[in-house]
Amino acid sequence: MRIYIKVIPRSSMNKVEKISEGEYKVKLTAPPVDGKANDMLIKILAEYFDVPKSSLNIVGGKSARTKMVDIG
Repeated sequence: MRIYIKVIPRSSMNKVEKISEGEYKVKLTAPPVDGKANDMLIKILAEYFDVPKSSLNIVGGKSARTKMVDIG
């Protein structure tokens, strides 16, 4: 399954909000430095979807705020 994520780094809390089917907004406390936000994104999404972190893969937008993530 492929989903689209709008990431908001340096937020006051970690939170996943569903915008529509296949689109999510994720607030992260991590800064967008040295891949820390991407690492935190994978961790938060793994908890949200109840899947192992190894089943998540950022396939597009690694350095952008809008990302494509494959689950499964």
